[in-house]
Amino acid sequence: MTLAQLEVLITLDECRSFSRAAMRLGTTQSAVSHALRALETQFGVKLAQRDASGVAMTDAGERLLLRAREMTALAATMTQELGDARELKTGTLRIGSFGPTSTVNLLPPLLAAFKKRHPGAQVRIEEESDEVVDDWLLQKRVELGFVVVPDERFEVLPLVQDEFVAILPAKHLLAKLRAVPVTALTGLDFVLTEAGCGPVIVPILQKNIALPKVLYHFTQIISILQFVQQGLAVSVAARLALPEAPKGVVYRPLSPPQPRTVGLACLNVEKLSPLARAFWNTAQEGSKTR
Repeated sequence: MTLAQLEVLITLDECRSFSRAAMRLGTTQSAVSHALRALETQFGVKLAQRDASGVAMTDAGERLLLRAREMTALAATMTQELGDARELKTGTLRIGSFGPTSTVNLLPPLLAAFKKRHPGAQVRIEEESDEVVDDWLLQKRVELGFVVVPDERFEVLPLVQDEFVAILPAKHLLAKLRAVPVTALTGLDFVLTEAGCGPVIVPILQKNIALPKVLYHFTQIISILQFVQQGLAVSVAARLALPEAPKGVVYRPLSPPQPRTVGLACLNVEKLSPLARAFWNTAQEGSKTR
């Protein structure tokens, strides 16, 4: 068993495809298949199998993945520490991000500052919903990730204060208000986002005894905005998850205010690799200047 073989297993699990795994690793599909067969032969068990959705890990494969991620992460940390000793800032850092809130609003300035200090470092960004990013952190698929604060499972560096807003047609009566009472959404045709902040919106409505008519469930913000633009519904979303309001659409704060804090998270700051700790420090310095 080699670290290269374990990296193939990890990449195959993430890509769910031999061809995509080969592309990410910069090798051939046959080399990926050979590495997997070598591991299966060594352990005498089936580690992965093809199904309708692509490649899926078996129970044995899932168990090996947990250790494989730990071993490759430790090897990467050792390599980075030796590189630091030679004053070489090299290596790869994986960060989990969720949608525009972190990918568009937080990451670009952080990455620019980080790359300026560590031009030899590679940063791989993977984007999914905030719930999936949480799982990636717990599984050690990524070393750092953006999360909604508070979350007691992680050590978190708060970075930005956000708020939930009402998304309204510009000609709607509620659009004339400076802030929209959450209760005023009762009875209105409503689009509920199925993206990351979706599970947070329902408790906000319930807590404020608001009962809109949830007719539409969309994952793409552009679909929500188009329905609102056509006057078909209203919606609620986190402000930093939204683009500039298109013509015919307005955003209004909710009353009472519904704040949301987003931060950078890890399992343990003291155990971060040198690159991850350097990125954490960059974010920490940036948060002090905001």
